[in-house]
Amino acid sequence: VIPVTFVGGPFALYSLLCRHAKLSFLPNQQSADEELSTYYRNGFTSRHGSLPWLRRFMEKHKNARTVLLLIVLCGASMMIGDGILTPAISVLSSMSGLKVRATGLHDRSVVLLSCIVLVGLFALQHRGTQKVAFMFAPIVVIWLFCIGGIGLYNIIHWNPRIYQALSPYYIVKFFRTTGKDGWIALGGILLSMTGCEAMFADLGHFTSASVRLAFITIIYPCLILQYMGQAAFLSKNILDMPTGFYDSIPGPIFWPVFVVATLAAVVGSQAVISATFSIVKQCHSLGCFPRVKVVHTSRWIYGQIYIPEINWILMVLCVAVTVAFRDITLIGNAYGVACMTVMFVTTFLMALIMIFVWQKNIIFALSFFLLFGSVEVVYLSSSLMKVTQGGWVPLVLALIFMSVMYIWHYGTRKKYQYDLQNKVSMRYILSLGPSLDVVRVPGIGLIYTELVTGVPNIFTHFTTNLPAFHEVLVFLCVKSVPVPYVSPDERYLVGRIGPRAYRMYRCIVRYGYKDVQRDDDNFENMLVMNIGKFIMMEAEDASSSASYDTANEGRMAVITTSDDYDSPLAVRDSNDLADSMTMRSTKSESLRSLQSSYEQESPNVSRRRRVRFELPEEDDMDQQVKDELLALVEAKHTGVTYVMGHVYIKARKNSSFFKRFAIDVGYSFLRKNCRGPSVTLHIPHISLIEVGMAYQV
Repeated sequence: VIPVTFVGGPFALYSLLCRHAKLSFLPNQQSADEELSTYYRNGFTSRHGSLPWLRRFMEKHKNARTVLLLIVLCGASMMIGDGILTPAISVLSSMSGLKVRATGLHDRSVVLLSCIVLVGLFALQHRGTQKVAFMFAPIVVIWLFCIGGIGLYNIIHWNPRIYQALSPYYIVKFFRTTGKDGWIALGGILLSMTGCEAMFADLGHFTSASVRLAFITIIYPCLILQYMGQAAFLSKNILDMPTGFYDSIPGPIFWPVFVVATLAAVVGSQAVISATFSIVKQCHSLGCFPRVKVVHTSRWIYGQIYIPEINWILMVLCVAVTVAFRDITLIGNAYGVACMTVMFVTTFLMALIMIFVWQKNIIFALSFFLLFGSVEVVYLSSSLMKVTQGGWVPLVLALIFMSVMYIWHYGTRKKYQYDLQNKVSMRYILSLGPSLDVVRVPGIGLIYTELVTGVPNIFTHFTTNLPAFHEVLVFLCVKSVPVPYVSPDERYLVGRIGPRAYRMYRCIVRYGYKDVQRDDDNFENMLVMNIGKFIMMEAEDASSSASYDTANEGRMAVITTSDDYDSPLAVRDSNDLADSMTMRSTKSESLRSLQSSYEQESPNVSRRRRVRFELPEEDDMDQQVKDELLALVEAKHTGVTYVMGHVYIKARKNSSFFKRFAIDVGYSFLRKNCRGPSVTLHIPHISLIEVGMAYQV
């Protein structure tokens, strides 16, 4: 359960459920999404599990799906809270070892040193870990062998008979003697899992077999030796209970072990911070977190990301927890609540996956849930008894993050429903004629929309106020699908809107929740290339080349990006000045001057690869297809303009208090203080047009 909990997270399990049952609230899924190679990776291609009535109940009742979403959000919020508590307790516990040798060192000095280490750790996140990642594995291995060797030394030196504690007889005797106090003491046992779980937090790039092998052969034996060694030491030195670990270290090797312990704490904290970034990225991809800037920190290692906003929020909260508590026991109580809540949520979701995905019998799923869930409930109930002793922190943090995520998801859902209900009818588009009743100017107009079908209302709103638009229109939808990754060969879906003379296309770009949308300099070129391939594919299809039929409006084609040999357009570099000056352009001198100044001030833009498309001479090409490709090429050479809606959302006057508070206060505040869509989609500002829109949902 631990690797699934801290690597994939509740949202990874939730997305798996959404692939096998209609549990998602956003109705932007298409049948073409189910044809992705990663959609049914486990081999179960049917939505009919062992309990079809349960699936129908979940799909039919909105309240049941809402409860499931809230459970997932609770687990994800607790995981983000773990990203705050783990660095605090790891660094503070390692720094507390200084008091063993420096007896005059005050607690305030230890807290100050811990805060300095934490601030330095978070300040270096933007540089990524690829330059120092090669040190992580040796540090962890050295640390494990250190604590295992120290534990073995303490067993031999202090109490060789401590091995008898492995007998279950003593745990039964412990509970008989202590009663309720023994049950409450279970919350303290969770501290023994903090280092163990942190090592699994960043193992998403490894197989489950390697995780099991590492845990069974190295991690678990070293941990058992260390805990038995501490028990042997404390059996003879009961007064050294507060700092038992550092007191049990032999004097000659104290400082080397202290250095290794500090480095191991940093590595464990780094692993959890990186895992928190991944969790936030997953929440954002599935529409449950405000827009944030995701930076890919490594060119070679896929999945290493950095989110500036989350990094600084984690740093502030982590330092605040360290300064406020100053005690690893209180932070450990808080950590126990967060850790066990996530584990219980994961067990619950795994039981649903056994039913919906693995198609197991309900008795098997209930047996799994009762076996693991009962153990976790015992630990969770023990941790909740310490709410007043620090356990309230993860509850408050979870409530805040849950509110943010649910309000953002609720507002996003209402906005999408408004777009869906107010999209432009195709009858109206066809009645305008090929000119769309506006002046068609040279160039490509790239209209961003969240709709996967139909024409968004932003188009008519723009043409009503400014009756002119580009010769080639592309309605672009960038959406996330509930799969980890989408192959580049399956990423682009291209279709046509209206008859051929309208020069209107739809392109859907699909990403998985683990995919990182990089600032791809070649995006415009890839888009034109894929539209050209679609035009050729459509021409080869006899049924599509006939007269336009509204029944075929939703037809889309998957365009393979890796096969350039069948592309109808030839590409050559045009970075030199001579080629760029010979390009056809209707831009004014002032606009070209502004473009040149912008490129000089923006090195990333000026370094972009410039290409020129050419239409090869082919005698057997249909004249209509040739004219359409030529119009596409000339429009690309003229320039690409990005059009995006700047939406102001307000709840209707007759809405409930919750809806008005969620939309007018919560969602409005989040939209104003999060990243703009143009930033997250890497749209160049010099080519962006924003259209103001007012929604009443």
